[in-house]
Amino acid sequence: MHNPTESKPRWERRKDARPQELLAAALDLFVSRGYAATRLEDVARSAGVSKGTLYLYFANKEELFKAVVRDAIVQPIGEAEMDFAAIDGHSADLLRTLLMRWWDKVGATKASGITKLMIAEAANFPELMQFYNEEVIARGNALIANILTRGVARGEFRAVDPDVMMPVLVAPVLMLMLWSQSPQLCAGATIDPYAYLAAYIDTTLRGLRPASAPEGAPYCMPAAPATGLHNK
Repeated sequence: MHNPTESKPRWERRKDARPQELLAAALDLFVSRGYAATRLEDVARSAGVSKGTLYLYFANKEELFKAVVRDAIVQPIGEAEMDFAAIDGHSADLLRTLLMRWWDKVGATKASGITKLMIAEAANFPELMQFYNEEVIARGNALIANILTRGVARGEFRAVDPDVMMPVLVAPVLMLMLWSQSPQLCAGATIDPYAYLAAYIDTTLRGLRPASAPEGAPYCMPAAPATGLHNK
């Protein structure tokens, strides 16, 4: 029997799915083409809706981009902020989990391409850079700085300046994200991101070990298992 809904346009059949489909299509195009070259009509076409339908949800390309960033990156940051506020574990565990969780939720996904996009196009779109600084960079950096401050206060880390150490910890993860988006930067080498992160985190935690800490755990723990907090 003929199903009358089959003759309807996709945007009529799947009204509830429209915003998420638009965000997914926009993320793909922003990452592959860049911000300047992405057109709203192409986003609408990729999502299977009309351009007019897109404007029902997003006033312009800037608002669409902000919605993509909030959905793909800001939301995981907010989840991490809430989770870590409720945890009373060792600061080394928290730092390891935060870094692995960031990779699982952002670095290993298409969202990592947003970082490359911002580096390439920020100078041409200062309003977007301000938005990205406030909602992504500032909050992400604060998460790491707070864990460092916590660890020092509890005697779990040696006395480091969180404002100095925070960018030292962020830079290798950003580089890994850029490598994942531009394999040619690796000069033909194959990088296993989880092996990279395990080595980086182990080196970092050894460097943060207070002089009074005994050898061994928690600074030499294996990487968190797949069922750990970072997969929530």
